[in-house]
Amino acid sequence: MKKAVFFDIDGTLWDNKQQIPDSTRKALLQLKKNGHYLFICSGRTRVFIPDEALMPLGFDGIVAGCGTYGEFQGKTEFYHKIELEQIKKDSEYLNKLKAAYILEGRYALYIDEGRFEDEFYNEMQKTLGDNLLRVTGNENQFEVSKFCVNYMQEHQKELEQELEKRYDIIHRDGGFMEIVPKGFNKATGIQQMCEILGIAHEDTYAFGDSTNDLDMLKYVAHSVAMGDGMQQAKDAAEYVTTPLWEDGIYNGLKHYGLI
Repeated sequence: MKKAVFFDIDGTLWDNKQQIPDSTRKALLQLKKNGHYLFICSGRTRVFIPDEALMPLGFDGIVAGCGTYGEFQGKTEFYHKIELEQIKKDSEYLNKLKAAYILEGRYALYIDEGRFEDEFYNEMQKTLGDNLLRVTGNENQFEVSKFCVNYMQEHQKELEQELEKRYDIIHRDGGFMEIVPKGFNKATGIQQMCEILGIAHEDTYAFGDSTNDLDMLKYVAHSVAMGDGMQQAKDAAEYVTTPLWEDGIYNGLKHYGLI
């Protein structure tokens, strides 16, 4: 029976230097050879998922932007974006608080230079090129499905109280929050994709390592947390595999007899 396996990217498929273990490459190609569906399932929006580095590993589709976007064999199956007037209001509010934030869409990311350290901004610019736009000056053409905000020494409580009226807030390592429209997460994206493709829930698997993976780890029939992942992910998973660089993906797939 064909299974569908969903993989987080950061901390799961690759490390913080975007390096992928050879054992992971081998495991994914064998999983594909065995006739199963392979999906990326990421908090990153589509524009921030590099095709050249990941798609040749055998992936059939992508669930991106914490469940706001779904793609199968190159075709967009669903996409939810925040209404323009709403995200403009949210951006104005964040500007008022002088928050450091990134607006994330299918086609572009929006950042104002000076809100983040130069090293971070320059790295984002190098990675995204023309797909990295300024917030200021592009307000009338925002195309955004989620956003991220750095923690603030001041106004943090006020910020959360305002945003949680419309969004779910995911507290991430690294000093930032992932802000996702209510009703959307990796689990809802998986559910919608599986409904479209006719994949039974009992045939779903997921690999993750972080707090934005909790919904999918709890939702799928069989969930795997990376051995070097966050404790919350390990607590939510059915199985804890070895760390990323200790053949974590390979051993997790082997545990379930998928390879």
